[in-house]
Amino acid sequence: MADEALFQFLHSEIIQYVNSAETGESENGRCVSKLENMGFRVGQGLIERFTKDTPRFKDELDVMKFICKDFWTSVFKKQIDNLRTNHQGIYVLQDNKFRLLTQLSAGKQYLEHAPKFLAFTCGLVRGALSNLGVKSIVTAEVSVMPACKFQVMIQKI
Repeated sequence: MADEALFQFLHSEIIQYVNSAETGESENGRCVSKLENMGFRVGQGLIERFTKDTPRFKDELDVMKFICKDFWTSVFKKQIDNLRTNHQGIYVLQDNKFRLLTQLSAGKQYLEHAPKFLAFTCGLVRGALSNLGVKSIVTAEVSVMPACKFQVMIQKI
C-alpha cells in the first residue's frame, strides 16, 4: 500500500516538474512528449526484469496478454479490465479505474489535464513492447474519469 502511494506521488511530482519547465500552449505537447519518453525508458527496463525467466512469446497476442495481466499488475496492482483486438494489429486496453487518474476530480474541467497523466503510461507500454520486439504506437483516451482506454497500434516491419 505504501509503495503505491509513493509511486502516485512520484508520478505527480514528475508531471509537475516537467510541466513547470515547459510553460505555454505550444510547450504542452513538448511536456507530454518528455513524459512519454521517460515512460518509454522505464518500460524498457521493467520488462527486462519481468521477462528474464519467462519463455518466449509465440505471437503478439501473447505479448499483449502478458502486458495486460503480469506487467499491468506489477506496475498498477491490478489487471487491465478489458482487452479488445481487431486481429489486424490494433489492441484496446481498458482500465475502468486507472490509478493515476483517481487523484483527479471526476469533473469535465479536468479532462484537459488527463493527457499529462497518461503520457508516462503510454511510454511505459510502448517501451515494454519495444523491448519485446513489437514496434507500436500507444495513445490514450479518457471520456469519463477515472476510466481510460489505451490504443496500441502494432507497426508491421
